[in-house]
Amino acid sequence: MSAPQTPNTPLTTRLNKRMAALGLCSRRQADDWIERGWVKVNGYTAELGLQVTDADNIEIEQGARHQQERQVTIILHKPVGFVSGQAEDGHTPAITLISAQTRWQGDTSPTRFSASQLKNLAPAGRLDIDSVGLLVLTQDGRIARQLIGEDHSMEKEYLVRVEYQGNAGNISTHFPADKLELLRHGLLLDGQALLPAQVDWQNPEQLRFVLIEGKKRQIRRMCEQVGLHVVGLKRIRIGNIVLGRLPVGEWRYLGPSERF
Repeated sequence: MSAPQTPNTPLTTRLNKRMAALGLCSRRQADDWIERGWVKVNGYTAELGLQVTDADNIEIEQGARHQQERQVTIILHKPVGFVSGQAEDGHTPAITLISAQTRWQGDTSPTRFSASQLKNLAPAGRLDIDSVGLLVLTQDGRIARQLIGEDHSMEKEYLVRVEYQGNAGNISTHFPADKLELLRHGLLLDGQALLPAQVDWQNPEQLRFVLIEGKKRQIRRMCEQVGLHVVGLKRIRIGNIVLGRLPVGEWRYLGPSERF
């Protein structure tokens, strides 16, 4: 058992966790770099499991930098019927849509597609099987942490078509104002209070949601609590990245100058 920390003992943390906290890479990628000998701490080649302090100097070798530069991030317009991550219940994962044939012709990125880019390409956040819109898949742990890390606060914007009390038209004039306020703030999910959300009418049958959290089926469950039935849900923005004119079932690369 390690000795107890005293006021004069610097706090330590695992090197991979420290590298992730600094935004250098993900923890998994940090471990890979350490195994390859691409990480030095205070001038010495680091080993897996090394404990470091905030004062320690961490250096990344060029091999790691080059590997990171080759990593891709893909913006996909996910259709209904595809799951975001691993195949489940016989449903097809969204990554199967990524091929040279489905790349959007309007993509201006100079990156050339290679099947090797599908390795370690993972969704940074979920989008339900019956929802459509913007799904991010990335090899870059920095982007994954930015979008779904423990301390993330990235805005996600959705257009949500609803029905109310069996009516599919002109919902905004019949829906109580106090229930709209509840959607904005005051609801619980799984026994926990939800963070405030931006919720407004986009048109008489469609709401616009902007959330900074992403609980499972959150919008659908929020709507159920106030008597709304969701008949269509589309994510159109994550941070600064918008779906735009990207066609359903097609994808593009995150451009070199784009930032979430």
